[in-house]
Amino acid sequence: METWSALAYLVAAICFIMALRGLSSPVSARSGLLFAIVGMVIAMGTTLAMPGVVAYGPILAAIALGGVIGAVIAIRIKMTALPQLVAAFHSLVGLAAVFVAAAAFTNPTAYGIGVPGAIVPGSLIEMSLGTAIGAITFTGSIIAFAKLQGLVSGSPVVFKGQHALNAVLGLALLALIAVLVVTNAPMAYVLVVLLSLVIGVLIIIPIGGADMPVVVSMLNSYSGWAACGIGFTLENNLLIITGSLVGSSGAILSYIMCKGMNRSFISVILGGFGGESVAGAAGGHGDKQVKAGSAEDAAFILKNASSVIIVPGYGMAVAQAQHALREMGDTLSKEGVNVRYAIHPVAGRMPGHMNVLLAEANVPYDDVQELDEINRDFAQTDVAFVIGANDITNPAAKNDPTSPIYGMPILDVEKARTVLFIKRSMASGYAGIENELFYYDNTMMLFGDAKKMCEDIIKSLEG
Repeated sequence: METWSALAYLVAAICFIMALRGLSSPVSARSGLLFAIVGMVIAMGTTLAMPGVVAYGPILAAIALGGVIGAVIAIRIKMTALPQLVAAFHSLVGLAAVFVAAAAFTNPTAYGIGVPGAIVPGSLIEMSLGTAIGAITFTGSIIAFAKLQGLVSGSPVVFKGQHALNAVLGLALLALIAVLVVTNAPMAYVLVVLLSLVIGVLIIIPIGGADMPVVVSMLNSYSGWAACGIGFTLENNLLIITGSLVGSSGAILSYIMCKGMNRSFISVILGGFGGESVAGAAGGHGDKQVKAGSAEDAAFILKNASSVIIVPGYGMAVAQAQHALREMGDTLSKEGVNVRYAIHPVAGRMPGHMNVLLAEANVPYDDVQELDEINRDFAQTDVAFVIGANDITNPAAKNDPTSPIYGMPILDVEKARTVLFIKRSMASGYAGIENELFYYDNTMMLFGDAKKMCEDIIKSLEG
């Protein structure tokens, strides 16, 4: 049985690797999900077939309950709520790691790692690390969820001596883990859990809205390492492999996201640049006015263009405008206009957010291009059509060394002959700074709901 289970776990691990590979591109994402489903079914079936598993009733009941809850959430969730859903799911992974570690600590005999008060030191180290990472992931994800959901302010919460406090608490956590390994004291384990929960809150509250995409991928990495640590405790090779895959892929994605914002990973962890507290601080345009237009004006400009690049942002997601946007693109394509979509690495509130929305609207994958592929084309483009994107198009990232986003790669929409910018108001983006692009001579602001504006433009194009 042991040989067969090892082979089955190997097959499941290969499926998970193929799933990650498939999810790296919208074209292969569906097959990636299928690999993930098959791998999880094999993993669960193999685990249930183990000789040590005897209480099938509670296990099957838990699987059924979790499956129903997951299905209901998947059916009802809106595409705009995916970032906070991911954060919430990360919190559950962290909490599960804490629960499993607590079960192993209170009943080590059942896990073959010793007896109460005399647990194998190696297992205690693995258990402690899994617990700490899991607890940090749990509370950190809860804070991230609350910020993304708008339950609390998205601005950074900072106070004097914050970094010093975090450093002290981190050292205290390591000391408690050492005490736990030496003494096996239950109180030491409880303190490890409580201190980790506090640290999870403290490392996320100073991170502002602009850095939320990195936070989501970072918490994804944490949840993977928590699962990996518990895998060592349970001596489950598949859990170790799966946790390592999630942890490493999340870490790599976090690095890619930070690179997309020209920021170091450490600077994000120590406190992001987003926040409402600095909103409007980068004003300075005085009485300079923006040029506002209507849907009819936009339709006239678009219809007479030979090339259009559409730049989607979170505003498109909020308005659920992706279907109307695709219809507008299709209408222009029928008129002979070359229409493409430009995606910034940190557009939206999670990695790949805009890609998912455009894929839902059946926008052809070949028409969707990343920043590095399309940025040089803006200078030869008639119209850059920006819908709900702010910081990722702000020229201050290139022109203003004092700007908090200075150095962040942006989409060079200002180089297009005309920029049409859909926005509800002149409010700042996640970074809390004004977008100087609004005041450029070649920019026309289209104020209003993104979906309705696109629909009105379509009517004008067809009329």
